[in-house]
Amino acid sequence: MSQDYPFCTFLVDDDPFCLQLIHYHLKNIGLKDIYLFDNGKDCINSLVLQPDLILLDHYMKPMNGFDVLAEIKKNSPDSFVVFISGQEEIHIPIIAMENGAFDYLVKNDLTEDKLELIVEKIQTIRRLPH
Repeated sequence: MSQDYPFCTFLVDDDPFCLQLIHYHLKNIGLKDIYLFDNGKDCINSLVLQPDLILLDHYMKPMNGFDVLAEIKKNSPDSFVVFISGQEEIHIPIIAMENGAFDYLVKNDLTEDKLELIVEKIQTIRRLPH
């Protein structure tokens, strides 16, 4: 994956194992500017960094993914938000997408491949003239 411009990524997950595993996947596909957060509040407080991509878990405390998404859309509307969660309930991705998420990934064996495709799409969109 070629990256000819800065690409800032936030990863937000309260599960330390998942946080590290997804971080490894992101580094493996060539991303470098990655910030890790174990809660939504810290993510929101860091939006001044203007992330291109925010990978967001749904079930977190004290703020769940929908609450965090709402704050991201208010404070960093150009950031692409992708939910990445272990939840396979059909209503969660629908609500996420209706509220501005770019995509929704279920954590499984295909996560790394799907994540790479999503990152490539976002990088392509970012390269388009505005």
